[in-house]
Amino acid sequence: MSSAAAPLGTPPIEIVRPLAHALPVVLASPHSGDAYPADFLDQTHLPLAVLRRSEDAFVDRLFGLAARNGVPLLRALYPRSFVDPNRDPWELDPSMFEGPPPANANSRSPRVAAGLGVVPRVAFDGQQIYRRRLPGAEFERRIAWYYRPYHAALTRLIAETTERFGHCILVDCHSMPSAASGSQTPGVKPGRVDFVLGDNHGASCAAVLTGIAEDWLRRHDYRVVRNQPYAGGFTTQHYGAPMRGVHVLQVEINRSLYMDEVAMAPHAGFEPLARHLGELVEDIGYASLGHSAFAAE
Repeated sequence: MSSAAAPLGTPPIEIVRPLAHALPVVLASPHSGDAYPADFLDQTHLPLAVLRRSEDAFVDRLFGLAARNGVPLLRALYPRSFVDPNRDPWELDPSMFEGPPPANANSRSPRVAAGLGVVPRVAFDGQQIYRRRLPGAEFERRIAWYYRPYHAALTRLIAETTERFGHCILVDCHSMPSAASGSQTPGVKPGRVDFVLGDNHGASCAAVLTGIAEDWLRRHDYRVVRNQPYAGGFTTQHYGAPMRGVHVLQVEINRSLYMDEVAMAPHAGFEPLARHLGELVEDIGYASLGHSAFAAE
């Protein structure tokens, strides 16, 4: 990959580190960024209010209490409509760019077909983001200066945690529109779902981890399903390696629990939910200490 000019302004990521890394947990928020590069806004015909509907808005803040209590938090500061860190770096739609695509572009991915590759083609509502094709060098620039720093930092945090505790639990933090959270899962009563826990159908973490999280949430009167409709994306598939002591659980939160989805602002439910998430993360971390299911084989 050729070199690309560094972007100006906001750095691409931030790691919120606790005073002491007290638990074998890492939090990652790939979709809560809201720093929109000026050149990106020049390339789109969509208003900012439409682009913002794709954000997992305020999810990094929801998990901030857990970060203050001994767990590091990685967050992407750029928006997912610009670059999506929860995709393979080669999930690329060649029709979006001028010139020939990279030789190893994965243009057959179902996510690319839906317009939701590593550089998304469409916004949350299916509207085309861009006025015209982008220069081929733009793909390289975004991967080099936005996508790769996020994953380099995540790789380091996982390695540091595994070395310190013997295992790592990565909680991949997301939110879902309330309109998309109706349950159609067999055996679950129709109605709103508060949380979807995604473990790549049991492949990305020890079963006991998903069970602990589900039981905790149900005890606190939340409605929970597993893997439907969100089983996990690139992060669960790429980093989840239970046999090596790396356990990845994706957590999707119904946005209506904590925010006004029209006004894009937290409401009165934000602080109680943030406290619950801090307690959930602590309980997961403490439960894993000394538990044989989390150790590398």
